[in-house]
Amino acid sequence: QVQLVESGGGLVQTGGSLRLSCLASGSLLSFNSMAWYRQAPGKSREFIANVLDDGRTHYADSVKGRFTITSETAKNTVFLEMNNLKPEDTANYICGRVQGGQYYWGQGTQVTVSS
Repeated sequence: QVQLVESGGGLVQTGGSLRLSCLASGSLLSFNSMAWYRQAPGKSREFIANVLDDGRTHYADSVKGRFTITSETAKNTVFLEMNNLKPEDTANYICGRVQGGQYYWGQGTQVTVSS
């Protein structure tokens, strides 16, 4: 129904930057919200940031001032600009989308921050 594919992950040194992308496809609705989560081994899935249909954005305290979420609605794409990365940011970064009362998840893209 809805597919989400993340890209842009990789290995980066502490203090470096990455830009993640999430492309949505399938049976898409214009009224939607998209979000980024992350999950590290042994930890629960953690909310990172989201962008609502009206353009409002929200961030977890752990990434405020370092990460920026943006979206290109016409392209069904959401981005996560990650700056000043820290080893504790190492995780699988997962894209989520809510529409029509349902939530959809991508498979994630791995971000590894070396010390």
